[in-house]
Amino acid sequence: MGKGGDKGGKGKGKGKGGKKGGKRQVVVEPHMRHAGVFISKKDKEQSLLTLNMVPGVSVYGEKRISVGAPAEEEEKKDGEEEKEKAPDKEYRVWNPFRSKLAAAIVGGIGNCWVQPGSKVLYLGAASGTTVSHVSDVVGPEGWVYAVEFSHRSGRDLVEMSKKRANIVPIVEDARYPLKYRMLVPMVDAIFMDVAQPDQARILAHNASYFLKNGGHYMVSNKANCIDSTLDAAAVFADEVAKMKKDKLKPQEQITLEPFERDHAVVVGIYRPVKKEKKGDEEAPAKKRKKEE
Repeated sequence: MGKGGDKGGKGKGKGKGGKKGGKRQVVVEPHMRHAGVFISKKDKEQSLLTLNMVPGVSVYGEKRISVGAPAEEEEKKDGEEEKEKAPDKEYRVWNPFRSKLAAAIVGGIGNCWVQPGSKVLYLGAASGTTVSHVSDVVGPEGWVYAVEFSHRSGRDLVEMSKKRANIVPIVEDARYPLKYRMLVPMVDAIFMDVAQPDQARILAHNASYFLKNGGHYMVSNKANCIDSTLDAAAVFADEVAKMKKDKLKPQEQITLEPFERDHAVVVGIYRPVKKEKKGDEEAPAKKRKKEE
């Protein structure tokens, strides 16, 4: 019995204990560029995350990660009640192979303009996979107006939005924004993923009704859906030229390889607001003085 105890202590017990003790916890950090987006780190693996607005619920079977708040190491004073431990935060893994917005973020887009507290018009919402993550990012102070033409996908979108108060599902054709003009206010950003040959026109039409001056847009271009006879680079260049004509000034463009083939995302600004120069501000004041 004594020998068995010694062997277990020295060999098997020590080896197994070493493995368990060496297991690292997941570390979650805010994304350096994109507010409301997070990154999990475990050993050499990294994943894109959003803070789950509905803890305990997955939207499309995605993995969820719960991270406890760090414990405060303060000494308890006499007569002082114990502080309640902060609840764990739950994050949802955002798969770039299932979301073009996630693919653009992982690909290094400078700014996607989907931020906490912002109002976003999402064209081509499908069943709500990416919309649910946008809902997480904008948070309870923001809004997502999700437009989807397909009634089948629209049913899933409506069902998902029942648990997320900041999503307004709209089952309509994005080519006719007048049909939902009473539901959508002026927004800060438009994200578009409709895969239509006239998608530049659809974007401009919606921007004219709902996107504020100086607001931003992000559009996913699929070359084959726009023109299958041309090279992908030529199609993307042609789409950018169309946008410029409609006061949609492109600022950045990246391809979505290796997550999506022949896809590019364009980010830009709508009707940029010109900043007044000091000379321009002083001129009216001088004119008034002369008149006096």
